[in-house]
Amino acid sequence: MTDATAPLFLGAGIYRRSSYGAFHPLRVPRVSTVMDLSRALGWLPADRFRTSPCAKPAALQIWHDPDYIAALQLAEATQQVDDATRARFGLGTAANPVFAEMYRRPATGAGGSLLAAELLAGGGVVFHPAGGTHHGLKGRASGFCYLNDPVLAIMALRRKGVGRIAYVDIDAHHGDGVEIAFADDPQTLVMSVHEERRWPFTGALADAGRGNVFNLPVPRGFNDTEMQAVLEGLILPRLAQFRPEALVLQCGADAVEEDPLSRLSLSNNAHWGVVAALRGVAPRYLVLGGGGYNPWSVGRLWTGVWAVLAGHDIPERLPGAGENVLRGLDWPGHSRGRNPPAHWFTTLRDVPRPGPVRDEVRARLAALAERGAP
Repeated sequence: MTDATAPLFLGAGIYRRSSYGAFHPLRVPRVSTVMDLSRALGWLPADRFRTSPCAKPAALQIWHDPDYIAALQLAEATQQVDDATRARFGLGTAANPVFAEMYRRPATGAGGSLLAAELLAGGGVVFHPAGGTHHGLKGRASGFCYLNDPVLAIMALRRKGVGRIAYVDIDAHHGDGVEIAFADDPQTLVMSVHEERRWPFTGALADAGRGNVFNLPVPRGFNDTEMQAVLEGLILPRLAQFRPEALVLQCGADAVEEDPLSRLSLSNNAHWGVVAALRGVAPRYLVLGGGGYNPWSVGRLWTGVWAVLAGHDIPERLPGAGENVLRGLDWPGHSRGRNPPAHWFTTLRDVPRPGPVRDEVRARLAALAERGAP
């Protein structure tokens, strides 16, 4: 007999065979690694897994422009874009290239988030590591994100009658697309903790939306102790005041020290601490992936997220089957992929990275604390 209240994991086979191209940061396997590693550890029985569907255009159009969706489908079908399409829709660029599954892959991620809203209508916990594409715009691809599945999930939850929804983003990059969608909606609380002076160069401390937006740009070297201070000084108090009926956490893995696209210094313990602390805040809890471009650090981090959600103890050393999954990865074209440290193969948990809570972090937390309740 299965436990109807146990968390569910959403995934799909398309992530195993799909890549943005040989030179793109998303050339590395991520979701397939989490599925394989979770199964190798005995943490992902069949009754906890659901396959993400590929969303149909009509479902995507609850937020995305029909012309953009049609252009995305045509680019996949023809495997090319003309200059006008590139300029208007952001397709066929270095960041958002033409590749074989350029509609089906993001539409499967979006389908997973739409499915999650269905599954969470009556409450529960869902982990969707392929989600979290928070840069996608209504009519344009942006920042590796062709669609914006967090926006679609929140809109789908709203259509299910869920009122107050909180979105928390701990990716190294500001969740600009989600803020654009909900900055004028006081029923959606939007919080983003992200590296300062990093693309997309949005998410300023002063940006407030309708009083429902809280951005915390953090300095390079942001450490585990500082993340705990942010959790206790910003995230949890604001959530307590807002009393969300649903909580969406974007848990991008690019804020850890080993990631090539940020200069932050978190260990994966910091992410797991946030995941655990937010578990009981709302009756509906959706945890998404996001950034993460080192195949070992992202695979280990998101597998640990699933362990936290599903109540599994993280072993000090991985069993042989788990180690084999990590030893089967490679990171072509990056110097750190040539001689990975041994613990990337043998453990999930990083050594913690504590440090001082710097004055600029304290000052920014204080500035946000002074703002009125949502």
